[in-house]
Amino acid sequence: MKFLSKSLILLALLGVTTVFAQPALYVEGTHYEVIEKPVRTADPNKVEVTEVFWYGCPHCYAFEPLIKSWEEKLPSDVAFVRSPGIWSAAMEVHAQIYYVGEALGALDKVHGATFDAIHQKGNYLEDGEAVKALFVAQGVSAEDFDKTWDSFAMTSAVKKAATRMREYGVSSVPCLIVNGKYMITINDGVTTQADMLKVVDYLVGKERKS
Repeated sequence: MKFLSKSLILLALLGVTTVFAQPALYVEGTHYEVIEKPVRTADPNKVEVTEVFWYGCPHCYAFEPLIKSWEEKLPSDVAFVRSPGIWSAAMEVHAQIYYVGEALGALDKVHGATFDAIHQKGNYLEDGEAVKALFVAQGVSAEDFDKTWDSFAMTSAVKKAATRMREYGVSSVPCLIVNGKYMITINDGVTTQADMLKVVDYLVGKERKS
């Protein structure tokens, strides 16, 4: 019996050692990058997850169903936001679409319609008139669109998105940022978009503990 008790104790100790010896599920430099200078988030009481995207990106379009499903299951202490990626004139127009849709309370309709117009219909929405036609088709009045499209608030929102992207150090989309500290993209260590979200969940848990 003494031998049995000692054996059980030894096995328990080995189990504890094994638990503590387990490597991290995801590691810096392989599955995510640490942003050199953390970017301030909107609400310090929540863990913020930001998707940097572009309407013209086919990978962002393919990502939409996955990230929508993921967003629907988010706990109350996690905030999900989108931030348009901008490094060309076309991307500025597309970023403006996002913020005008948000300002007019039509983003739920316009967001998906914009992706579909570009990737299903070949309508690249390169100027204000093409964008206005899209908004009107989604039930937004032409007058409301015209008042908002070139407003100072929209120009400012686009500039802020461009600044934010530079602060993150984003060079490709889709890209996910966790709490302004960590960046996840498709790479050798993260080969699928589903894996990107798994890494995000891991880093959200890491932020909770901190």
